Amino acid sequence: MPRLSADERREQLVEAAIRVMIRDGVAKTTTRAVVMEAEVPLGAFHYCFRSKEELLQSVIEQIMKRTLTPVIDRPEGASPYDVIRATLHAYWDRVRERPAEHLVTYELTQYALRQPGLADLARKQYRHYLAINTSYLESLARTVGITWTVDLPVLARHSLSLLDGLTLNWLIDPDDAQAAAALDEYAAYLASVARPTR
Repeated sequence: MPRLSADERREQLVEAAIRVMIRDGVAKTTTRAVVMEAEVPLGAFHYCFRSKEELLQSVIEQIMKRTLTPVIDRPEGASPYDVIRATLHAYWDRVRERPAEHLVTYELTQYALRQPGLADLARKQYRHYLAINTSYLESLARTVGITWTVDLPVLARHSLSLLDGLTLNWLIDPDDAQAAAALDEYAAYLASVARPTR
């Protein structure tokens, strides 16, 4: 087996943890189960992570990295609404590709809130989501040449709440047509609170 760097080993363990959580649930995911899934010795876990909490945080970040990093492009002649709608649907395509991972993120939130000493993990999780939404809205404004008429912290929280709720709703009732219609409605709202900067 080739020797892996610490970063590569961490990623290997995070991906193994995601597979175990999807298969067995978050509450039943132990460090022993993760190293068995990754086919590495238990010492490798302790070399890469100081605690199970640190692993759980890395799992959240890995899942969100796959989903919430849209490439924002403005084709010739595209309106702000067109660009906003395209990026929201690109995000949604990634949600639909990995529903089990998104289910794990909700389970992680509930698990953290119910475990003594882990509530801060849920707060970090949602601070991370909020930072990603803020970054997305800033990037969108730069690319499209707009400014938001709603304060960015408020708009980012609104965006997080809407997309988080829509994702959970779709996991419960996977109605693709209704989800797409809701995304279009949200794109129209964002376009309505944008004004051109040039």
